[in-house]
Amino acid sequence: MNVTRGFTGRAREHNPGLPPGQYDARDDWPVLSAEVTPDLAPADWTFRIDGLVGRPYTWDWEAAHALPASAYEGDIHCVTGWSKFGVRFGGVSLDAFLDVARPDARATHALARSHTGYTANLPLADLTGGRAWIVWEYDGKPLPAEHGGPARLVVPHLYFWKSAKWIAGITLLDHDEPGFWEGNGYHPRGNPWEEQRYSGD
Repeated sequence: MNVTRGFTGRAREHNPGLPPGQYDARDDWPVLSAEVTPDLAPADWTFRIDGLVGRPYTWDWEAAHALPASAYEGDIHCVTGWSKFGVRFGGVSLDAFLDVARPDARATHALARSHTGYTANLPLADLTGGRAWIVWEYDGKPLPAEHGGPARLVVPHLYFWKSAKWIAGITLLDHDEPGFWEGNGYHPRGNPWEEQRYSGD
């Protein structure tokens, strides 16, 4: 797969809230997926944390909703160049799931898995301390399937390809293991403010 470097066609916006190379998508939310949108009903959705944990655990829809509710309100940024301001996702902080699974002291990284087979790698530090959520609502309504519903991972401080749609689970590891896009030339971390779009950036 070829990775196209650079984004053209839009003038740089002078907004201090925009990371370098981004534009404000305003009311648009582009649909970008590496796979076909699955037909996944909430009743069939599960989420599992395993790997280097004291208690591997699987939640169904009802069990996940029984955890303390949490919301993210802020901005999101896509590696293709768009940003959205003031979005609101509702769900549960990933910390609540990790508290049940009890990460091992050896765990340093995570591999997020979608129900479609998509994967994304992340440092564990980017998923803890109120920095990541499992969400099923957007702007007070059920998260649309094309945007990852019934539930997706949201890690808003990184480029949005790290926020795996149709989240199925997270495996904790003692090493970094590239996910789908990382194996195709994208940056292993993806910090928008440092323009970590591609490997070597």
